[in-house]
Amino acid sequence: MNRPQEVAALAARLEQTIGSVYVGKKDAVRAILLGLFSGLHVLIEDIPGVGKTTLSHTFARSTGLDFGRIQFTPDLLPGDIVGMTVWSPEKREFIFKPGAIMHQFILADEINRASARTQSSLLEAMQEGSVTVDGVSYRLKSPFFVMATQNPISFAGTFVLPESQLDRFGICLSLGYPTPQDESIILERFRAENPMFDVTPVTTPQQIERTRDLIMQVRVDEKIRRYITTIADATRRNERIRLGMSPRSSLHLMRASQARACMQGRNYVVPEDVMDTAAYVLSHRLMMTAEASMEDVSAGAVLADIIRAVAKPSRV
Repeated sequence: MNRPQEVAALAARLEQTIGSVYVGKKDAVRAILLGLFSGLHVLIEDIPGVGKTTLSHTFARSTGLDFGRIQFTPDLLPGDIVGMTVWSPEKREFIFKPGAIMHQFILADEINRASARTQSSLLEAMQEGSVTVDGVSYRLKSPFFVMATQNPISFAGTFVLPESQLDRFGICLSLGYPTPQDESIILERFRAENPMFDVTPVTTPQQIERTRDLIMQVRVDEKIRRYITTIADATRRNERIRLGMSPRSSLHLMRASQARACMQGRNYVVPEDVMDTAAYVLSHRLMMTAEASMEDVSAGAVLADIIRAVAKPSRV
């Protein structure tokens, strides 16, 4: 894996394999691929039953990554996620018992049903790539990728993710309902058996690692960097936004733009890469003012206005 064209071919193979199970929502599949290839963790906010678990299982199977699922509930403890030290009568010493996070591909299901303390244990691991138990650090498996889901905050029994924790997710999206045509295909495809169990890997964890390394080498011109920082500054000055982009947001936007460029066979970023990925990377991070919320103005709509208003660099 040493050329952007090979990354583009890999992305096409993964899309085809995932599409053999998960029907429709090609933009959502590409957005998750952006996260997987760039190392940005993904948050999906949606109602139950739209295929989030099927999608994550299919992703893990097609990439060959070691899969683990954590079902978040109010009684889930941090030790259940990161692990704990327990006494071993045979060895007559304390040994480390790994938690559920010790996998490469983690589905963190209904993350906002757990307490803030438990949520933070996952998000710390996402940020650091390691967990610390009783003063000892343990590296997570590599490549490491989290796909988290959360229910809409109007659902009962949910705990809102704080802004600082939302900012750790590089990409956020919603799947939504399938079209009637796609739903008919789903009924036929799953009529006798689950096609997910027939999925075989089309790549390896090592190839995913090399893809991430290659994406980090994609050229980002100074004009593109200024374009990103101008967008960031505009979100911080907008009167309808009370909390704009953080520097981490800018870095994630650049990384997603590099991944999109590579997935299209280029070793350089163009403005369209930034424009196309901005909604996935930024919409969940922008906190609206009370007045804007009362007027039902969405972060996505304000972001779209900002993208249109900021001058696009030419001749990059």
